[in-house]
Amino acid sequence: MGALRDGVRRQEWRDGEPIGKPWEKPPRTSGAFYQREVNMWTRHHGYDMSTPGPEPLEAHTVQPLHFLAFSSALDPGFWHTLTQKKIDHFKLDDLPQPLWASFTNADPVGLPQRLTVEFNAFDLKSPVPPRSCRAHGTLHNTNTLDAFKVANKRGLLDAAGHEIWEAIVSRRAVEDPSLLTRFVLLTFADLKKYHFYYWFAFPALCFPESIVLTSPPVDLGDLYSPQQISALHAAYDDLCSQEGTTALPCFLIGPLGGEVVAAAPLRDWEAFNCRHAKVTVVAFDPCTLSNHPGWPLRNLLVLLTHVWSVTQVEVLCFRDRTTFGNRNSMHSLLLSLHLPQLPSTDCPHIAGWEKNEKGSLGPRMVDLSDCMDPLRLAESSVDLNLKLMRWRLVPSLNLDTITKTRCLLLGVGTLGCHVARTLLAWGVRHMTLVDNSRVSYSNPVRQPLYEYEDCLAGGKLKAPTAAEKLRKIFPGVTAQGEVLSIPMPGHPLAGEAKAVAEEVARLENLVASHDVIFLLMDTRESRWLPCLLAASQRKLVINAALGFDTFVVMRHGLKLPREDDNGLSDQAAAQETAAGAPSSLACHTSLFSDIPGHRLGCYFCNDVVAPGDSTRGRMLDQQCTVSRPGLAPLAGSLAVELLICVLQHPKGGYAPASVADDRLDEPPTVLGLVPHQIRGFLSRFEHVLPASHAFDKCTACSPVVLEEYERNGFAFLHRVFDSPHTYLEDLTGLTQLHQETQTAEIWDISDDETV
Repeated sequence: MGALRDGVRRQEWRDGEPIGKPWEKPPRTSGAFYQREVNMWTRHHGYDMSTPGPEPLEAHTVQPLHFLAFSSALDPGFWHTLTQKKIDHFKLDDLPQPLWASFTNADPVGLPQRLTVEFNAFDLKSPVPPRSCRAHGTLHNTNTLDAFKVANKRGLLDAAGHEIWEAIVSRRAVEDPSLLTRFVLLTFADLKKYHFYYWFAFPALCFPESIVLTSPPVDLGDLYSPQQISALHAAYDDLCSQEGTTALPCFLIGPLGGEVVAAAPLRDWEAFNCRHAKVTVVAFDPCTLSNHPGWPLRNLLVLLTHVWSVTQVEVLCFRDRTTFGNRNSMHSLLLSLHLPQLPSTDCPHIAGWEKNEKGSLGPRMVDLSDCMDPLRLAESSVDLNLKLMRWRLVPSLNLDTITKTRCLLLGVGTLGCHVARTLLAWGVRHMTLVDNSRVSYSNPVRQPLYEYEDCLAGGKLKAPTAAEKLRKIFPGVTAQGEVLSIPMPGHPLAGEAKAVAEEVARLENLVASHDVIFLLMDTRESRWLPCLLAASQRKLVINAALGFDTFVVMRHGLKLPREDDNGLSDQAAAQETAAGAPSSLACHTSLFSDIPGHRLGCYFCNDVVAPGDSTRGRMLDQQCTVSRPGLAPLAGSLAVELLICVLQHPKGGYAPASVADDRLDEPPTVLGLVPHQIRGFLSRFEHVLPASHAFDKCTACSPVVLEEYERNGFAFLHRVFDSPHTYLEDLTGLTQLHQETQTAEIWDISDDETV
């Protein structure tokens, strides 16, 4: 809605049509009575008309000029942009931010004159819409609602008004008249409820006395023919083309009425007035009322008075409307004005705060929670906590790396559920969950992605059920469930080699298509094949395993790229790294400090026995993972936190291992240490951070095992599955190590003279 400022009654609208007429002075037969009414109006606004002007006017010709104020029009996309700016860029910064808006003179009758703020308002280089003029603005975004309420409104308005005055005094506004139209936008964004509080101000410099009409306003079409108006259009279009724009805030024209109309920019005032006996100032007018000009004219008239001491001027309020392909400016207003003098070089009084929907001075509020796309709303809300971390605590936190990381979770039991939920909280958007078991009645109380209904009728498959629950929790996540049995050493194939080969191929593809592999299974031997595949494909592995009241969380050493990738073989790279090790170890007390990421061991590197069937011949309590209920949430959370720290390190998976001695040193990442292992003891409420080297006889990641797999593929795996654990021990040299150890023990006993 538009409102007539300076105490004039608000124009009412319904169905795009004005109801009644805006306030107008009724004709009076007594000039003295009319003059007294005008004086009452000016005194009400703090103006003093008792001081005579340079040339007293006849009483019956005195009529004050009133201006229609701007109505703010904010595109919903602006609030989306402000939300992202606030979260990602402004954060706690409440400094003024520049932005722009536009207004047009082509609106049909019945619409308020709008100052439109679009989604791209912060992009100062963005072009203005065709046949629209630019307005320069300043955003003051507060951090709290209280700060919004107590903001110095007068100070903000005066600051913007003084910018306009400075542009007039320095004559910058003569060169660029768009500087005359400014606005202030005071906002507070409640990003939890998506409520946006805002208040616009459109600064206007006020004359000390009223601007008066020396004759009634006249429509352009009442004085000139369509052909003559077309000549004006041609002159305006030519001038716009010369200025490299599609609209001008103001310009000058010579006498109308001929076939050709002379036009010039405002900066040519002196020369143009010398060439033409009559000069009309043309103002780009967004107002649609028949008897009143728009808000931008106010500051232009102040400029004319201050720069060129103009007291009498003819102004054409140019309105350029195109309907059904027909261009029409006949409704433009011609005004003959008498301008008061400015008393000094000081900045005049400034007005301009916008009225709210109730017609009183006050802010407005827009609620976008219902009209926003629920998915986008969920995404913004999920990311809010993470992005708030960057405001004060960890400004350099790299959230993009986390969001883009593709995670493969092998095992969706107690550990897998907690890992998936924590990954979701950290903003991971792509997860694949692998399991072949069904939900049982004992699961829901320990595994938060399942509920009682999932146990009925034999139980739902865990992997697809867990993926579905993740999508229900947050629809923006890409979660897939894969039902897959992982072949294990010591578990013969029993004539199902073809089916097992297909499952191995599926697992190979899954490992290849993800960045991080989580090993969260129940048994030791089920981790062997994924560990081997990840080492071969150079994928980062995060491993978590539970005891009754103990747990281990670790990252596997990430093998260096092959010679084909960087011209350096694994063996040569290892030797090169080892060559520099003494200097880096010299200042540490432990030989396990600063182990490079590619030299770290895997889950099997500390074992001297190959994995086999660990459930054969065991009781029920030995076959199941029996642990204290609070252990799995701890281990699952630490597994994800370890991954996040690795992703924040400049070297990623190749980050050296942090140990306990590093706790007093400068942390290697913004989130702290990047250990190799975290071993927890719940009975003592204690964690330790050991680190260990890769074992050259490891049954899962040693060079000989990787070479055998990469050369023979499934044939090698088939032999491992069908053979007892001695095959891997023979291949890696563990059997020989055992024999040498036994021999050494025999020699120790025989040399003991006390026996």
